[in-house]
Amino acid sequence: MDGQELKTLYKDPGWAGVQRHPSGFRFPGGESFPEMQARIVGTVAKLTERHPGETIVAVSHADPIKAAVADAVGTPLDLFQRIVISPCSVTVIRLQPAGPTVLAVNSVGALTDLKPS
Repeated sequence: MDGQELKTLYKDPGWAGVQRHPSGFRFPGGESFPEMQARIVGTVAKLTERHPGETIVAVSHADPIKAAVADAVGTPLDLFQRIVISPCSVTVIRLQPAGPTVLAVNSVGALTDLKPS
């Protein structure tokens, strides 16, 4: 499915699975959505441990970002397609011992103050 236009992907039999039941979908020869989410969340946790108190910037495609946001807010993976991540947008998740705080999702404007109130 990589590198194809959306109008082509809509016709693919796997498209409905990706959209409606991603937790049960596996890309041919690739990883499942739960495996991808675990990989992304685990990597972010490791980066946070290695850089305590620092700001970490990670760049990715939309689905891994949506998977990280879904995990941070406790949304089931089968509902993560409801989250919108636009190209060149910024999503900010503050990780702390008490749990994550989502400070921005899909922001394309100014990110002047990202401290929780």
